Amino acid sequence: MAFVTLKDMGSDFHRLERFDGEDFVRWQRKMHFLLVTVKVYYVILNPRRPEPGKNEEESVAKTHERLRWDQDDEICRGHILNGMSNTLFDAYHTVKTAKELWNQLERRYIIEDATSKRFIISNFFYYKMVDGRSVMEQFNGIKSILDRYSQRKLVLDEFIVVTSIIDKLPPS
Repeated sequence: MAFVTLKDMGSDFHRLERFDGEDFVRWQRKMHFLLVTVKVYYVILNPRRPEPGKNEEESVAKTHERLRWDQDDEICRGHILNGMSNTLFDAYHTVKTAKELWNQLERRYIIEDATSKRFIISNFFYYKMVDGRSVMEQFNGIKSILDRYSQRKLVLDEFIVVTSIIDKLPPS
């Protein structure tokens, strides 16, 4: 049985593409997986335990749990920020908690993702094949658009796809 250290896992994290404002949902899924792998995603789901009041005593276990959450929140926030382009890092590095950062990114880029879905749909329906370029090259262009459909979990009936592609063929 092979043991994987955090150092070994950290060396593979550089493979995550930096988020530059494009394909947020894909980046978010990859980042979610990374945060679950390092066991810090829970800070996005669970709020921080409040500090005890002036007259309250806190058990050692609860203090340890609260301090652990603070540390994991900083690790989670750091991984999210590290997964961003320099421009986005500069824009978001002042956000205090991982949950707040995650929510701000969702609010901003889910809306833009919906706009990009409309763009992809219109790209497919208005795509025209032309003479002078190989049919396979143009088919690969259409396939690329359809791949982006599936990445965004858009469903298009196969009959409509086939009929549309036939209609896009050049007259020759």
